[in-house]
Amino acid sequence: DSGLRFHYVAAGERGKPLMLLLHGFPEFWYSWRHQLREFKSEYRVVALDLRGYGETDAPPHKENYKLDCLIADIKDILESLGYNKCVLIGHDWGGMIAWLVAICYPEMVTKLIVVNFPHPSVFTEYILRHPSQLIKSGYYFFFQMPWFPEFMFTLNDFKVLKNLFTSQATGIGRKGCRLTAEDIEAYLYVFSQPGALTGPINHYRTIFSCLPLQHHEVIMPTLLLWGERDAFMEVEMAEITRIYVKNHFRLTILSEASHWLQQDQPDIVNKLIWTFLKEETKRKRE
Repeated sequence: DSGLRFHYVAAGERGKPLMLLLHGFPEFWYSWRHQLREFKSEYRVVALDLRGYGETDAPPHKENYKLDCLIADIKDILESLGYNKCVLIGHDWGGMIAWLVAICYPEMVTKLIVVNFPHPSVFTEYILRHPSQLIKSGYYFFFQMPWFPEFMFTLNDFKVLKNLFTSQATGIGRKGCRLTAEDIEAYLYVFSQPGALTGPINHYRTIFSCLPLQHHEVIMPTLLLWGERDAFMEVEMAEITRIYVKNHFRLTILSEASHWLQQDQPDIVNKLIWTFLKEETKRKRE
């Protein structure tokens, strides 16, 4: 309905149940490469470039990135792909969108899987009570400035972007699946295109007009996966999320893993997702 063109990468046959993957910041469909390969045997797996990212259209005004627009995008995309429901998976900011889609359109989400992002109400309440999380989320405030955050990312051949994935403080740790030179190159290619950072950062420029939400419950089976060494999100929020899920809720915290969990520990993440998808089917049969 928005008139925007969305870019996605798909694996698996059309007609199989849909698994829709929503990436975080600063990422694009590529962050799900391990999952596209893994789940195509039983699902039509679609990894999206969110509004403003990669090859998807990027409307110029920050008002175009309000949360209700982002939620409506997912509903429209589902219908455009010829589906009325899906397994929905989101990481980081894509996790925020996934929670909200599950809350607003519960009939469209058969199972919800979120990676390293708490229920939005937990996030807003926790951040107000814990200065340490407020500091970790400081970039939300930094991103409110016009043009300067984009400029910062481009300095020294996109050093900030590279460091997010590779530095000791925020990157994938020793025991993780490090990004290869080609992986880093893919990220740099996408974000070095003219204007390519403005859409992604605009997602954050509207957040204070949208939060806090009313308390909203999630009614479908939910899996929350969390890398404990996340430099941006405190792990305590993962456990509190439980109170908002009025169905089967499974939380798995991986002690050695970073914020970039599905790229950091793809084999374990894929296994945990399979277990969750299968155990639900088993429970139904019983």
